[in-house]
Amino acid sequence: MSEYVMMVMEETTERMEAVVTFLTKEFQKLRAGKASPDMLSGVKVECYGTIMPINQVANVNAPDAKQIIVQPWDKNMLSPLEKAIRNANLGFNPINNGEVLRILVPALTEERRKDIVKKARQDAEQAKVSIRTVRKTANDMAKDLKDDGVSEDETKKLEDKIQERTTEYTKKIDAILEAKEAEVMTI
Repeated sequence: MSEYVMMVMEETTERMEAVVTFLTKEFQKLRAGKASPDMLSGVKVECYGTIMPINQVANVNAPDAKQIIVQPWDKNMLSPLEKAIRNANLGFNPINNGEVLRILVPALTEERRKDIVKKARQDAEQAKVSIRTVRKTANDMAKDLKDDGVSEDETKKLEDKIQERTTEYTKKIDAILEAKEAEVMTI
């Protein structure tokens, strides 16, 4: 196998792995009924004139399955943090006790669970589209290798390997989705 072929396969694998990693991070943000600091990972806070992620202005942890504690580095940030969490449309109502924000995570309703699963399926489908886009780019690169003097047999083998890799990563996405659906639907 020529170095060009190996280069195309390495790049294809890296891109597909990046898609799976992104999907995994997106799924961590989806609420599954138990408290997790990741639930607030998308919250941005205005801090001294700059918009920052919540984890850069406060310590966020989940001491148990029903609550999240947000402890700001600076007590003056309690109000902006509270406002940012409310404005994030996560359905949380933080309780400010003057020291920390306590967020009680309500149990999910059946309807809300179904909405979360629907969102997870949309995210998974988008990831599959991204995998197919990577496959198309890799196949285009394989066709370009013919122009660089790589044999037609080797190009065909490369296209077969690209398809195998595509199938492998599509199955990974399906497995991740299946696990997330089970997690969300489990009461």
